[in-house]
Amino acid sequence: MPAPEIKICGLTTPAALEATIAARADYAGLVIFPPSPRHLALADAAALAARAAGRIKLVGLFVDAAENLIGEVVAAARLDVIQLHGKEDPARVAAIRAAFGKPVWKAMAVSSAEDIARAETFAGAADLVLFDAKPPKGAALPGGLGLVFDWTLLATYKAALPWGLAGGLSPANVAEAVRTTQAPLVDVSSGVESAPGVKDVDLIAQFCREARAA
Repeated sequence: MPAPEIKICGLTTPAALEATIAARADYAGLVIFPPSPRHLALADAAALAARAAGRIKLVGLFVDAAENLIGEVVAAARLDVIQLHGKEDPARVAAIRAAFGKPVWKAMAVSSAEDIARAETFAGAADLVLFDAKPPKGAALPGGLGLVFDWTLLATYKAALPWGLAGGLSPANVAEAVRTTQAPLVDVSSGVESAPGVKDVDLIAQFCREARAA
């Protein structure tokens, strides 16, 4: 199989962005969700986007966001992809896709085979589903928690639409994750950090190397 595409999510500094580009990742993720330690204000997202322009694809991550907020960020940061990480249903996903004319990725919280099967309901609405570990009850964040789900749930997955793997990935386990799931895309956030929201440039480089080596 070809090497998976790679997304480094939750970038907040020029140094982290430059490390992501230098490591030849395919996507840089910007989080627009105030409870997250990786949240970017509009001006900061725009500044990072200006630096990234033409060098890497930008994904904006939103959680049950109002359309006007998404629109502001799409315009200011010139996003290539909109990622929805909340409780958005297929109709909402389709509406956002139609409103902005951008590819939309939908994160799916996974703890069972039923959660994987539910991805099919987004066929025709989302451009890609991103399987992430289901957060514990009452968690303030829907992702970026370093949690892993049972990858064997995806070992025989027959995809109804393009998909990617997230949830607790790190340089130490991404090769095994790719071998187990054959994931066409891998997405990391906390697994390349030295502290919540603080990206480690060496871990970013190592993650990309390991993902490709798998």
